[in-house]
Formats: sequence, structure tokens, C-alpha cells
Amino acid sequence: DVQLQASGGGLVQAGGSRRLSCTVSAIPYADYLIGWFRQAPGKEREGVSSISSGRRSFYADSVKGRFTISIDKVKNTVYLQMTSLKPDDTAVYYCAIRPGVVITTALDEYEYDRWGQGTQVTVSS
Repeated sequence: DVQLQASGGGLVQAGGSRRLSCTVSAIPYADYLIGWFRQAPGKEREGVSSISSGRRSFYADSVKGRFTISIDKVKNTVYLQMTSLKPDDTAVYYCAIRPGVVITTALDEYEYDRWGQGTQVTVSS
């Protein structure tokens, strides 16, 4: 079975940086998207960023210019480098994978069929 392991969360001051990692045990799809999502207390889960098997990246408007997603296909690991962090970035961050690459739904959580556990990111002001 496919397993995703998210790590790298923690406490960081506003303006600081943090790198999250998502390691996938085995990727069962030839074409896929691996995405990062987050859920803050009292809010719905939202798409943050995703990257395709062809290394095309997608970002939510709220993180463009601050977050960078990348993939290491040898390690089956996707990284989310977060910079200029704000208190509003505080959330549990999840990674997930889906088959196929559909640009219009790249950050749509309902298209992702396997999820990892979350990792907490807390940004203090």
C-alpha cells in the first residue's frame, strides 16, 4: 500500500523559514501530482502547492513568492520550502498524491486519493 510520511513541522518565528518533507513509499502512477494542503483551527482544509511528475508546480495565491515546492524522484520525496512565514500560515500541513495531472484541479483536495498524516507548523508573531 502507498504510504506518505510528512515531516519537518515545528515552531518558527514570523519572517522565518521552514522546510517540510513528504516521502512516498512507492508511487503507483506513471503520471501524478503530489500536493501539500493545510488546515488551520476552525477552517477548512486548503490546497497550498502541488508538483507534477513532470515537475510542473502549482501554488495557492496566498503562498506564491514565499513557498517553493520541489521533488527528488530518487528519494520519492517532495519538499515544501516555506519562507517569510506569517502567523496565518499556522496550520497542520498534509501531503497527498493523486493519479493524473489536471491543471485546473491541481490544488483540489477531492482529487487526491492517498494522504499522509499531518505535521504541525506554528508561526509565532
